[in-house]
Amino acid sequence: MQSERRSLLRFLLIYMGSTFLLFSMASWLFYTSTRHHLLDKQREVLKYESQKIESALRELHQSNSAILHYPVSKIGNSAIYDLDKHYIFGTFAHPPQLGARQKHTLSLISKIEPYYLGAAYLLLSKPIDYTPLLALQRNILFFMLLAGGFFAVLGYFLGKLFIAPMRESIKQMNHFIQDTTHELNTPISTILTNIEMIETFGECEQNKDELKRIEIASRTLSRIYDDLTYLNLNHQYHRRIIRLDMAQLIEERMVYFAVMAEVKHLRIKTDVKSGVILEMDRNDAIRLIDNLISNAIKYNKPEGELYVRLTEEYFMVKDGGFGIKKEDLKIIMHRFKRANTSEGGFGIGLDIVNQVVNSYSFVLQITSQLHQGTEVKIQWKK
Repeated sequence: MQSERRSLLRFLLIYMGSTFLLFSMASWLFYTSTRHHLLDKQREVLKYESQKIESALRELHQSNSAILHYPVSKIGNSAIYDLDKHYIFGTFAHPPQLGARQKHTLSLISKIEPYYLGAAYLLLSKPIDYTPLLALQRNILFFMLLAGGFFAVLGYFLGKLFIAPMRESIKQMNHFIQDTTHELNTPISTILTNIEMIETFGECEQNKDELKRIEIASRTLSRIYDDLTYLNLNHQYHRRIIRLDMAQLIEERMVYFAVMAEVKHLRIKTDVKSGVILEMDRNDAIRLIDNLISNAIKYNKPEGELYVRLTEEYFMVKDGGFGIKKEDLKIIMHRFKRANTSEGGFGIGLDIVNQVVNSYSFVLQITSQLHQGTEVKIQWKK
C-alpha cells in the first residue's frame, strides 16, 4: 500500500508539474500577446487625439486672433517643442524632456510639418489604463485554477489506471505469501515437535549430525515463516507493549541459533549488559534480534567471528563476513534487495528490521567494509 501511494504521488507530481509548466508558458505567451494588443489599442487612441491637436494648432496658426488658446486634450497631457526639442508650451505640470520614458504612461511623439506656431514636435501622453489588463490577469488565473483542478482529477484517475497492474501484482504476491506461510506452518511444527521428542526421550549418536541438519533446516523454515507472516499481516498486527528484559531475550535467541553457528564453526563473543529494559512488543524484539543474528551467521565466513553487544543505549551485531559495497548500503534495507546473492534468502530481513525500528522511533545504523565484515547497530538512546 505504501509503495502504491508513493508511486501515485510521484506520478501526480510529475504530471501536475509538467502540466503546470506547459500551461504557465502558454498563459504567459497569451497574456503577452493580448497585453500588446490592448496597449496598441490605447496607442491608436493617442494617435487619433494627436491628429486632432495638430489640426487645432494649424487652425490657430492660420487665425488672426490676438489671443491664442492652446488645445487641451481630454485624455491626457500634451506639449509642443521646437526644432531643437526645447519645450514651448503644454499642459504638463512638469514638462518632460522630449523622448524621456515615463512609468505607467503611454507617450506619442508626432513631427509637425510645416511648423505651426514654431512647433516642430508634439508630445501627447496618457496614463495606461490597467483595467482591461487586470481583467485579463483575473481571467487567466481563473482559467489556470479551473484547468488545474480538472487535470488534477484527470491525473488522479490516470495514475490509478497506470498503477492498477502493480496493485494486482502486489495482491497476487500477498496471496502467494499467505498461501506459502499456511502451507509451511504444518510441516515446520511437525518437524520441530519430533526433534524435541527425540532429544527428550532418546538420543542416537549415529544420527546426531543428521538431527542437527534437520534442526537447522527446521529453524530456518520457522524463521522464514515468521518473516513472511509479518510482511503479510504487518498492517493488521496488534502490538502488545510490555517491559522486556533484552539481555535475557538475547541469551535465549543465541541458544536458538547455536546449532547454526556451530556448523560454520563461528567464534561467538558476547558483551551483554544485564538489566536493560525496553518497552516493546516481544515478537518485534525477537524479529530484530533473529534477523540480525541470522544474517550475521549466514553471511559470515567459516570460522569467522560473531560479536553481539547490548548496552543501555544500543544493540549491536557484528560479523567478520563478506561485507557490503558502499553503493549497496543505500538499498540494502529495501524489500527483496540483497547485496550478496551467493547465499539464500528473500532479501526481507533488513526490511523487517527497518519497519520495526521505525515503529519504535529507533535509529538503525549499518557500517560495512568489503571482505572485512558488517556491523549493524540499533540505537534507542542518544
